[in-house]
Amino acid sequence: MKLTLYTDYSLRVLMYLGMREEEKIQIDEIANFYNISKNHLTKVVHNLSKLGYITTVRGRGGGIMLNYKAEAINIGEVVRHTEDNFHMAECFSEGNQCVLTPVCGLRFVLNDALDAYFEVLDKYTLKDIIPKAMLR
Repeated sequence: MKLTLYTDYSLRVLMYLGMREEEKIQIDEIANFYNISKNHLTKVVHNLSKLGYITTVRGRGGGIMLNYKAEAINIGEVVRHTEDNFHMAECFSEGNQCVLTPVCGLRFVLNDALDAYFEVLDKYTLKDIIPKAMLR
């Protein structure tokens, strides 16, 4: 299972904000820290705000910050909300045309693997993945 850059960036934004809880942070600062596009981060931040994970404050003195404590943000939930699909094979998608689908056991195995993947992610919060050396 590979995460999209969108989910990767979403997690990075949340991690950065988690390192600086209760501070308003500028998108430029995060983009510079990770050396990634401000335009990409702006889209990610907009979505994280819509999902309720962060608060955005416009204008002078504005910025972004976590809407919850880091220990209240579940990693599995974030991944579910930021990934566009979990179609591990054709048989997971609408319009499946695989001739093996009626008799194939692969779909069930992959579905079990996906369930296990989320079972692990659901055990962790944002606080668990924040780099310890960077915490203040």
